[in-house]
Amino acid sequence: MPRKDVTARRYDREIGHGRRETRVTRALTVTDLGLDFPHAAQAVRILRHRTDRTTGTVSRQTVYAITDLSSHQASPQRLGQLARSQWTIENRLHFVRDTTFAEDASKIRTGHGPENMSTLRNLAINALRAAGHRNIAAGIRHFSHEPFTRPLDLLGIV
Repeated sequence: MPRKDVTARRYDREIGHGRRETRVTRALTVTDLGLDFPHAAQAVRILRHRTDRTTGTVSRQTVYAITDLSSHQASPQRLGQLARSQWTIENRLHFVRDTTFAEDASKIRTGHGPENMSTLRNLAINALRAAGHRNIAAGIRHFSHEPFTRPLDLLGIV
């Protein structure tokens, strides 16, 4: 990303979860740069500085992204929000599927099996959340005590 051409910047600072974080989002319009991405409109660089408030440990991470959103559709602030929203998906779905259902250790790898199991896991997670369970593992334990009646209650069938 040619730094001299970057005109759109956004600085965000947050304190929480035992750390202090600064994020610098820089966006550059790339439609005229001849990139090998036909729909690319902007390139984005997000630089994160984190300081652990307990230990003082400092970490730095750089993330690059390409988007088809123009600068009129997405400012650096919006692009930073979109990048952060990915963690919501990771924490609310993928992390739960891996820790509760051990999805990464699954031996199902052929045909449509992985997609089908992913769909079933998502169905179970969403049904438990709809029933008011914030902790999916605890919800599974709750409904496992009477496995032949409770799942029907959960889905609203009975």
